[in-house]
Parts: sequence; structure tokens; C-alpha cells
Amino acid sequence: MNSTELKGKWNELKGTLKQKYAELTDDDLLFEEGKEDELYGRIQQRIGSTKEEIKKMISEL
Repeated sequence: MNSTELKGKWNELKGTLKQKYAELTDDDLLFEEGKEDELYGRIQQRIGSTKEEIKKMISEL
């Protein structure tokens, strides 16, 4: 999923991620254009997955 697709679907994806991973906060899931790597890093710290695993998980949602 590229950054344009991610931005367009982010609100829906954010809700799904919060349901699946209760430890994620709104601050963890704050999407800022051009800072996708920071977003992946915050999620990675909370759930302990690699960046590639997170990207795959998000693209499958």
C-alpha cells in the first residue's frame, strides 16, 4: 500500500488496529503526511513487529 492509499484509508485502518491491538493509543496512530516511517516506528515499538510485518498487516486489512 503506497502512502496515498494509506492516507485515504487511514481512519478505517486505525479503528481496526485499535481493536486488534488494544495497547495502541491515538498518539501511536497519528498519521502525518510525509512521516509514515515514524508511524511505523511507533506501531513497531508497541506491538513488537518488524516494519515489513506491519506494512503487510496494514495492506491486508
